[in-house]
Amino acid sequence: MRKFAFITLILALAISSCNNRKKADVADDPTFESLDTLAAKAQAEALPEEPVFDIVTSVGTIRVRLYKDTPRHRDNFAKLAIAGYYDGLLFHRVIPGFMIQGGDPFTRDTSKVELYGQGGPNYTIPAEMIDQYGNPLHTHQKGALAAARRGDLANPSKASSGSQFYLVQSPEKCVHLNGEYTVFGETISGFNVIGKIASAPRDRMDRPLNDVKIITIRPNKNLNQ
Repeated sequence: MRKFAFITLILALAISSCNNRKKADVADDPTFESLDTLAAKAQAEALPEEPVFDIVTSVGTIRVRLYKDTPRHRDNFAKLAIAGYYDGLLFHRVIPGFMIQGGDPFTRDTSKVELYGQGGPNYTIPAEMIDQYGNPLHTHQKGALAAARRGDLANPSKASSGSQFYLVQSPEKCVHLNGEYTVFGETISGFNVIGKIASAPRDRMDRPLNDVKIITIRPNKNLNQ
């Protein structure tokens, strides 16, 4: 039991990507400051209540649907995607049989490799994980799209990262995350791409040895009519 508990803790920490993050790390994000986020926000608001986005990666496309009952996370993800915030970022942490994580602007700069997992815009998103009865709004099913966040000690309100997200490969290994991290969407195609990324050779910090890049994240025109 002790061994299992230790493994569970390590997996949870893999998603709490910003446990030791300093404010200076997230405030220094020229990518976000240079984007036309107001125009992107207007375009995002014109999408359906549950918009579909294509996460186009260097190894294939993952198609996700965002949930209407997590509106803050939905609108933030849509705004950043349309503004091009995610273009060129890496999946900086991958764990086979668990999840893949991306969305850190530091991953554009190889000189900041030691900071991978600590970046984002200078804000967080209030948690949207529990319903009125105290139950998880959504669970970590296969392909679930969820927001990374800082650990509980530094972040007792469990607010989400402004940009970092993860996609679940194994729901069995993510049961303990239900009600602890905001799940704001689901994969509707491209499960094989998630598996391919999760199984990529990686270093001791779970960074892929060969870059797995997010080429762009864009609304799916055909499915958002």
